[in-house]
Amino acid sequence: MCVAVMAAIDMFLQSISPVSVLGAVVFLLIGYHCFLFMFNQNENRRGPPGPKPFPIVGNLLQLGVRRRDQAFMKLSKKYGPVFTVYMGSRKMVVLTGYKTIKEAFVGYADEFGEREAPRMTKEVNQQHGIAWANGDSWKEMRRFALTKLKDFGMGKKVCEEKIVEECQLLMQEFKKFKGEAFDMTQHISYAVCNIICSMVYGKRFEYDDVDFKTIVNRTNRLIQMIGSPAIQLSNIFPIFGKLIFSARRKLGNIFLANKQHHLMLLNHLRQTLSPKVCRGVVDAFLIRQQQHQESGITDSHYHNDNLLVTVMNLFAAGTETTATTLRWALLFMAKYPKIQDQVQEELRNVIGSRQVQVEDKQKLPFTEAVIYETQRLANIAPLAIPHRTSSDVTFQGYFIEKGTPVIPVLTSVLQDESEWEKPNVFHPGHFLNKDGKFVKRDAFMPFSAGRRMCPGEGLARMELFIFFATLLQHFRFAPPPGVTEEELDIAPLVGGTLIPQPHTLCAIPLM
Repeated sequence: MCVAVMAAIDMFLQSISPVSVLGAVVFLLIGYHCFLFMFNQNENRRGPPGPKPFPIVGNLLQLGVRRRDQAFMKLSKKYGPVFTVYMGSRKMVVLTGYKTIKEAFVGYADEFGEREAPRMTKEVNQQHGIAWANGDSWKEMRRFALTKLKDFGMGKKVCEEKIVEECQLLMQEFKKFKGEAFDMTQHISYAVCNIICSMVYGKRFEYDDVDFKTIVNRTNRLIQMIGSPAIQLSNIFPIFGKLIFSARRKLGNIFLANKQHHLMLLNHLRQTLSPKVCRGVVDAFLIRQQQHQESGITDSHYHNDNLLVTVMNLFAAGTETTATTLRWALLFMAKYPKIQDQVQEELRNVIGSRQVQVEDKQKLPFTEAVIYETQRLANIAPLAIPHRTSSDVTFQGYFIEKGTPVIPVLTSVLQDESEWEKPNVFHPGHFLNKDGKFVKRDAFMPFSAGRRMCPGEGLARMELFIFFATLLQHFRFAPPPGVTEEELDIAPLVGGTLIPQPHTLCAIPLM
């Protein structure tokens, strides 16, 4: 009897073709997503308006997977500064415009203060560190990181000296090319990365250090892959992850390799730790961890996972964004030689041949305006890292449920036609008054706002000013031979951030 039943089952399974199995799976998925769609349509009708979503894909057909910020800005003209979209079956609220984003993140800081981590980011960070974490662990790690970065120089003269030293080394690298065109990407990344390394690890690395070059290049690649269409689709439709398994596997392999490299550096610091000589943020963490263990604190946030992810967060954030902004600044100078002339004339008249210092900012309004305008137009993070509501909230008359992902569109702030005279043009005059004095505009928000704004803003500002002013003091930046200023492409390459297209420039020594 049992043998007969098993034989019948075996014959039935053999009769099912792969095509019919696939059809059944697709049918079930469509039914599942239709159910979610109908359920969500009947949900709280007091929520923000938005375009009608389709089953399964939601609003992806209207949004695409590349310049989603531009798509959001078009939708905001129809639905207002607060509206709803569906990424697949997941409902999200989009915020646009300076006043709306500031009101949400500053006026409603607690309600909009959590992070919404994409699926793959959540997998690798595991709610540790400071970039994607929430709750008490995030509060403690952010507080600790900010305090210790300041202790080891952020915003102080000692940090300025480190940046000046690194800038001198970077200029030596530039001079090796003797005015010929070259790709500056890696040189700038290594120089900028060494600033955060000196504070976190207590040391800088040589530019020809193979391990250092590898981890910096891997980190930059990782950030760009996170914004790729394949990874975005995998986050939205995890059930189809195997169909784009190669992209996920590559991302995972890069993260794992970086993790192993950071663990090696951390283990070395742990083995050579001396409480009497604190070399950097890692040492300070290890000492605090040791103190908690000796005191018998069992629920301490100072554990190895938090250390690793926090360090990796600082390493990535302290390298890619500042280096990318500096690359844009030099590209803009080559693209707009008359503006470069004005910067260099101001530097000659005010600084001469001496080293630029942070205190010179007030005496260099045009140079400062060019840096700010670079951040505004380059707009390297068009969508700030997603937030999430920590509780039910009524915002601008709309009800938003607890746990709803919130997407702030920084493009709508930095290139708002109602806020900027020439939103799509490189125009340093945006930050100068009629007397030529530097003025900061309210709608300048490249670091986001509120409790989750970039903790390294002060460091980034110091780096950008010293690196940019010093380089313009010593070099003339120009397109490669055979390429005119008009032919330089300033359309961004879309990834985790907006980076310049691959290009080379000439750094022609002036002194």
